[in-house]
Amino acid sequence: MADHPEPPPPQADAADVDAVTHAVLTASRLLVTVSARSLTAVGEQVTLPQFRLLAVLATHGDAKLVEVAERLGVNPSTAMRMLDRVIAAGLADRQSNPDNRRETMLRLTPEGRRLVDDVTTARHREISVIVERLSPEQRSALVGALTAFTEAGGEPAVRGEDTEPYPLGWSDTHTRSDTHTRSDTHTRGEAHPRGARG
Repeated sequence: MADHPEPPPPQADAADVDAVTHAVLTASRLLVTVSARSLTAVGEQVTLPQFRLLAVLATHGDAKLVEVAERLGVNPSTAMRMLDRVIAAGLADRQSNPDNRRETMLRLTPEGRRLVDDVTTARHREISVIVERLSPEQRSALVGALTAFTEAGGEPAVRGEDTEPYPLGWSDTHTRSDTHTRSDTHTRGEAHPRGARG
């Protein structure tokens, strides 16, 4: 008996896709708002894009400028401007690569790491308050939905708090070189919800 071909996958319903897309965009606005508010925990030291740069360094460790730019989804000149400002603020610095003295590596200073930790703690606290308003069933459904969404987008799962402490820079999303997807917000220089600041 001849094998029957596999049936084609069901086509997504356009109205259903639109409804989910709208819900995700609405949720993303809330997350960006929470992300911006979390920066008030450290005063007015950094903009949201600058914080993303610090979060990339906190997550991945010392890196070259081109690597940081790639993970942020911006061009190196934009990353350099952001970097100059966080270095001037004492949050990051440049060091010679011990394996290649012609290369310069970027790294967090202790003050920069404290800032990332403080902002991340504030963000975690505010999201926890929102999640606590959901029923246990809603929380379970949300975990499943968000997990499926991140997997569909090619974002590796976070296995634990000590694995990816600053996903995305928010992390969300820091942009990974192997599975990254660039958002419009991340590719327009240093625009952010609190307005462009130096």
